[in-house]
Amino acid sequence: MIVTLIIVCEVAFWVLLAAGLAARYLLKMPRTGLALLLCEPLLEVLLFTVTAIDLKNGAEPDWKHGLAAVYIGFTVGLGHSMIKWADAQFAHRYAGGPPPPKPPKYGMARALHEWKTAARWILAAVVALALLQAAIWYVGSGGDTESLRTWQSRMLFVIGINVLIALGYTVWPKKAPHGYVEKDPYAEKPTIR
Repeated sequence: MIVTLIIVCEVAFWVLLAAGLAARYLLKMPRTGLALLLCEPLLEVLLFTVTAIDLKNGAEPDWKHGLAAVYIGFTVGLGHSMIKWADAQFAHRYAGGPPPPKPPKYGMARALHEWKTAARWILAAVVALALLQAAIWYVGSGGDTESLRTWQSRMLFVIGINVLIALGYTVWPKKAPHGYVEKDPYAEKPTIR
């Protein structure tokens, strides 16, 4: 049941996102679009509640409960940036908005971009870790929590990989070709390298 609910929440996430953006840009109903987009967090609340009830009713914690915690964590950490990305794409393609800025390719600007990306992934993993630990405490010492601890170690791996990637771009920044002009998406003027 938990896996089915996770799938339903993921499908509902994209349906609400599409409906919210369509209402906002195609139907010219920005308040309705915003209301639909604000329904997104309710999906995580529903999943969290059902998972907690399942554990309270005596279900042995297994990989499905861990997956639910990870799904919630990743939605919290990455959901906003996914919605922002989709909004920029939709506005550009269907409402005549400007093209979304591309991430920088070279130098410290790219390293900063990678650290911001890593921060979102780390937030997602930390939220998942906290939810997994709460589930472990909730089940108590009498239950088998090994599957939840396995998910925790996976989240630590996610944190480590993201730190290593961002650190790699910081220590070994990719150099721009001579004469290459890259527009900084956060500045008004292009920077010449």
